[in-house]
Amino acid sequence: MAKKTVASLQTSSKRLTKAIKMVKSEKSGSYTFVESVMAPEAVNDWLSKK
Repeated sequence: MAKKTVASLQTSSKRLTKAIKMVKSEKSGSYTFVESVMAPEAVNDWLSKK
């Protein structure tokens, strides 16, 4: 559940954040990482979803 602003994703007027979260697989029980690039305001909502 890390939040990191990536310099290469920052364009002229838009500021983007790359968010990474761990998701547990129902079948195997192993964890996978899901990455997404979004506006900083949407990160907490995205991390709180299952």
